Amino acid sequence: MTDPLPEDTPDPSEGFEPAGYDPSVVERKWRERWAERAANRTDIAGARRPFYALMMFPYPSAEGLHVGNLFAFTGNDIYARFQRLQGLDVFEPIGFDAFGIHSENHALKLGVHPTALIPANIANFTRQLERAGLMVDWSRSVDTTHPSYYKWTQWVFLKLLEKGLAFKKKAAVNWCPNDKTVLANEQVEGGRCERCGALVEQRLLEQWFFRITDYSERLLANLDTLDWSHTTLTAQRAWIGKSEGAEVRFKVLNPLEDAGSAAVHVTAEIGSGTNEIRVFTTRPDTIYGATYVVVAPEHPLLGAITSFEQRDAVEAYRAAAARQDVIARKTNKVKTGVFTGSYAVNPATGEMMPVWTSDYVLMDYGTGAIMAVPGHDERDFEFATKFGLPIERVVVGAGDNARTPLREAYVDDADGVLCNSEKFNGVPVRDAKRMVTDWLESKHAAKGVVNYRLHDWCISRQRYWGPPIPVIYCDACGTVPVPEKDLPVLLPNIPDFKPDDSGVSPLARHEEWYRVPCPKCGKQARRETDVSDTFLDSGWYFLRYPSAGLDDVAFDKTITKKWLPVNSYIGGNEHAVLHLLYSRFLTMVLHDSGYVDFEEPFTKFRAHGMIIRDGAKMSKSKGNVVNPDDYFDGWGADTFRTYLMFLGPFEEGGDFRDAGISGVKSFLTRLWISARDSHTTGEPDREVMRELHRTIRKVGDDIPKLSYNTAIAEMMKYLNTARRGERKAHRAEVEPLVQLVSPFAPHIAEELWEQLGHTKSVFDSGWPAFDAALATQDTVTIAVQVGGKTRGTVVVAPDAVEADVLAAAMADAGIAKFVTGTPKKVIFVPKRLLNIVL
Repeated sequence: MTDPLPEDTPDPSEGFEPAGYDPSVVERKWRERWAERAANRTDIAGARRPFYALMMFPYPSAEGLHVGNLFAFTGNDIYARFQRLQGLDVFEPIGFDAFGIHSENHALKLGVHPTALIPANIANFTRQLERAGLMVDWSRSVDTTHPSYYKWTQWVFLKLLEKGLAFKKKAAVNWCPNDKTVLANEQVEGGRCERCGALVEQRLLEQWFFRITDYSERLLANLDTLDWSHTTLTAQRAWIGKSEGAEVRFKVLNPLEDAGSAAVHVTAEIGSGTNEIRVFTTRPDTIYGATYVVVAPEHPLLGAITSFEQRDAVEAYRAAAARQDVIARKTNKVKTGVFTGSYAVNPATGEMMPVWTSDYVLMDYGTGAIMAVPGHDERDFEFATKFGLPIERVVVGAGDNARTPLREAYVDDADGVLCNSEKFNGVPVRDAKRMVTDWLESKHAAKGVVNYRLHDWCISRQRYWGPPIPVIYCDACGTVPVPEKDLPVLLPNIPDFKPDDSGVSPLARHEEWYRVPCPKCGKQARRETDVSDTFLDSGWYFLRYPSAGLDDVAFDKTITKKWLPVNSYIGGNEHAVLHLLYSRFLTMVLHDSGYVDFEEPFTKFRAHGMIIRDGAKMSKSKGNVVNPDDYFDGWGADTFRTYLMFLGPFEEGGDFRDAGISGVKSFLTRLWISARDSHTTGEPDREVMRELHRTIRKVGDDIPKLSYNTAIAEMMKYLNTARRGERKAHRAEVEPLVQLVSPFAPHIAEELWEQLGHTKSVFDSGWPAFDAALATQDTVTIAVQVGGKTRGTVVVAPDAVEADVLAAAMADAGIAKFVTGTPKKVIFVPKRLLNIVL
């Protein structure tokens, strides 16, 4: 709802033309005009040339719209408006990602219920977004906390359950004792919760997972087909983490309590066929240098392979490791560990190797065990050095030999050859990997495998504010999905939604909610009390927008086929991995289930940069947060939008400084005056028109590349040309500039377009065409300095050489008078500068 015009303000739509540019009047008028005309509402069914321009939807915080949000949304809006000016039917939706721990924690802090907090936050965000002048189709907005939306989030869960891709298991998770919830690895920084700073613990909890690892290879391979930011593709490839190697089998000797001879141990192992440790390694070629084995503290065989004498030490170590979070274990530089009392047999050498447990080995990568090759791995070298374990060289590089001592791990060995490796001595590393794997396979001691860093997606959250997972547990029937006809499973409005340290959801305290009849047999059963991860809410929202308002389907098949995949997606690099990866995974699952006919949701993705202020990251504690409302009030949305885009390259961000915004306001004011005072007398100036057509070409090239800052600079440069000497511009010189400016400053562009006599929206006028002949630069203006001071300019051909430019400068009396005597030297920068040094 926009503010009405003051009673004493003339109605601009009735011919009122203020003498100067007043953004508050212009912007109110056009917000109301757009709303009255439903100017931004897309004809979803009737569109002939659909173009889906999507921005990542925001979390509606109580603080309101952040300038970083507006930076991203404006960049998307400019691109969307540009496509509309190309004649496309553009759909630019927005919604609110409002479930999750941020909202819940803020509600707890304020002592209000999330059901009261979130609607107020969304209303405030909507007000601010409307003021920003975005070309948003508000009729198709979504709110992830509304039952009409999360009904279909629950439906998506059921589709994965049907395909066997949703499952429950006990797993080690990061647990924040302050927030009382599970944390993803990315939410842990230096062993602490990124939100509250509490030390993170590890817990074993029953969790629901999605089997995303089944899609590892497709998720990786498809990246080669996507037009995405390079940084995003790199991050996704690293997260999926494909590695090729071998799974090697190490037979473990019985941990006999009366430590006998090695022969006794070997006999016991062979006779009883006891435990076997499987190790994944990307370097099977170094197996001759494996001198010990390490298993993760969570390894299921640890208890079985631990000797009686070592049992207490191992259990104490295991308990200590359980108190650490995964990230701390990955980054901890201090190596710790305990000997299990057992030995494993190296299948290449037949040597016995001690088996240790250490927290630098993680259960969630490979098999949870490693063969340690301290001669060629830095972590293994540190561990071996600390605990006095053998270190063997098995790769040699140029200038070294097999007996050259190792003072540190030799890891830069890709071009080396094997040594101390029996029949493989002298074989290059690049060939030895395959040869050693084949040899071990022939001995039934290994097999070649491909491994991925990607883990299954844990979607369970032991909190209140989220969609209940649609599953019922029945003693007779087992795990039963909630029938689709019974969706949504409504989140009850409970007053005591604060989580506790039990590791179960607050919903588990409400028997009146979770006790329900089994859908299959009718007997008393129990609802799942966990809620789902907010990444599930955002993992499919782009499918809902075009079908928003439909009650019978999550997304209409015909509409979806017309509008998806998304043509352009713009968002932050903080979501370069998880949100985008999960969205891709869910789309692949829906594709395989026949619901959509594409498997990649976003044809093009660009990650925007970050805005800082006065050289520092914005934060409330520093008092340097930019509140968009203050700038809307003081400068107007058009100036604020354009200034944000002028700060620097959109994909890099920029430094917000208050001193810079006045230049943008001046540019728009001068555009206003130029349009208001434009005339139609005679013909437009030929040189101005040349500059105009070059500008049209440059801006038209820059916007698709999101090079908004250079496009704005080009328009400013042109306006200076058109107004040189305070001349009044011909209408033909200024009218196309209004069209060029319109994606950046839509309100003033609409107003000036109307003042210039047009009845249709400027966004229905089309993008101005340029004349290639006029756009070709046949002259350049070169600054001429004498003794380092600029004394004038000369206009010459673009390919003019130094002698030509010097001659032109000396032919200009205004420059020549400063050249007293013979020049000592001349500095010439083609097309830019001539400096005459006396």
